[in-house]
Amino acid sequence: MTHLFSTALAALGAFVGTNIDDFIVLIVLFLASRTGTLRLRHIIGGQYAGFAVLLLVSLGAAVGLMVIPDKWVGLLGLLPLALGVRGLVLAARHTDGDEGVVRAGGLLAVAAITIGNGGDNISVYSVMLRTLGTVDRLVTLATFLVLLGVWCALASVVSRHRRVIAALVRVGHWLVPVVYVVIGGVIVLRSGVLLQLAELAR
Repeated sequence: MTHLFSTALAALGAFVGTNIDDFIVLIVLFLASRTGTLRLRHIIGGQYAGFAVLLLVSLGAAVGLMVIPDKWVGLLGLLPLALGVRGLVLAARHTDGDEGVVRAGGLLAVAAITIGNGGDNISVYSVMLRTLGTVDRLVTLATFLVLLGVWCALASVVSRHRRVIAALVRVGHWLVPVVYVVIGGVIVLRSGVLLQLAELAR
């Protein structure tokens, strides 16, 4: 039970880290729903439809990564680690400016936005799913789907508070890459691949 809890906790960290940007998009969409240009069912349905596509692509990519021997699979953690380092460099260079305007006219449009915004999700999820067993994969996927509903609910609440939105935009530039670095580091360390490399260096 403790192992499954730690798996769910890791899934929580991965979900939050890869969906900070999507959270901000969700807030904008919920703001749009209050003006009558978008319905709540379009936002929630579009989010789940788009996220389902991202998970299917990630699972397919994870299967493709099976060609990598188990003892070296920990090296895949270098991908999110590199994404995180790159994100930190970009965050250090970031200057405030227009965040852009998100426009969506229905469920399919929201799904398209979710998919288009999910390149980082696929990069992290595929590596993460490759390193897990079948049960842990199912727990991770179930956790993702539950958290997506929570994410939508939180975004709806936060969309009523402009100051919170501004704070999230500022923190998001740093929080996302930091989480990526942590995810990559955990994958590398838990896999024992560093010991394998140390033995080869002898």
